[in-house]
Amino acid sequence: MAFIFAREDSYWSSSLFGGLLSGEFPNTITISDLHLLVGIIGNATAFLLYTAPMLTFRGVIEKRSTEEFSCVPYIISLFNCLLYTWYGFPVVSDKWENITLLTINGFGVLLETSFIAIYFWFAPRQKKRLVSFLVFAVLLVFLTTASISAFFIHDHPHRKALVGSVAVVASATMYSSPLVAIGRVVQTQSVEFMPFYLSLFSFFTSSLWMAYGFLGNDLFIASPNFVGVPMAFLQLVVYYTYRKKKEKAREYEEADVEQKVALLVKD
Repeated sequence: MAFIFAREDSYWSSSLFGGLLSGEFPNTITISDLHLLVGIIGNATAFLLYTAPMLTFRGVIEKRSTEEFSCVPYIISLFNCLLYTWYGFPVVSDKWENITLLTINGFGVLLETSFIAIYFWFAPRQKKRLVSFLVFAVLLVFLTTASISAFFIHDHPHRKALVGSVAVVASATMYSSPLVAIGRVVQTQSVEFMPFYLSLFSFFTSSLWMAYGFLGNDLFIASPNFVGVPMAFLQLVVYYTYRKKKEKAREYEEADVEQKVALLVKD
C-alpha cells in the first residue's frame, strides 16, 4: 500500500486516527498524523523516564534520610515541566496543537513535586533551606513568565517566543545535569551512579521530542534536544565503557582467586 504524506492542520480531522477509529486504515498519512503519533510514543518513553527515580525515593523513605543525595536535578526538571505544560496550553500554543506536550509535562509536574516533597520531608535543616530557596526562585520565574505571556502579549507567536526561550534554557540545563553523573562514573570507575535504563529512556525521549519539534516546525521544542540527544548518547557510551572495565576487573579477580585456591590445594 502506498502512503501519501500531506500537511493537515487539525489532529481531530487526522486521517490516520480518524480511520483507525472507524476501523479502516487510510491511504494518506498527514504530517499532523506523524506529529501526533511521535508525540504519543514520546509520552510513553517520557513516562518511563519520569517514573525511573521512584526506586531512589523509595530508598529515601525506607532509610528516612537523603544522605548525600541532591534535589537540584528534580527542581530543574520541575521548572522544565512547568514551562512546557504552560507552553502546551492554548494560551501559548495554537489551539491544542501540543496536547501531547501538555499531558506528559503536566504528569511530570505532579511527579517532580512529589519527589521534591519527599526529599524536603527527610532532608536536614540546611538542605531544606536550599530546597525552599530554589523552589521559590523557580516558581517566581515561572509565574512571571506565565503572567507576562498571558496578560501583556496578545498573539501566539510572541507568547511562544517568550515562554519557549525560557523553556529552552531550563531544558538545556536539565539535559546537561548528567555531566555530574558522568564525572562521578569516571572518577569512581563504577556505573552504579548512572543507571542504564535512565540513560536509555533519556536517549529515546530526547530523540522522539526532537522529531516531534521538527514535524511541528517548532524549534522551541526541538532545540533543547540538540543537547539532550548527544548527552544521553554519551551516557550510554560511558556506561558501556566502564561496565566492560568492571566486568574485566571481576574476571581478573575471579582468575586470581582460582589461582590462589589451586596453589593452596597443591600445597
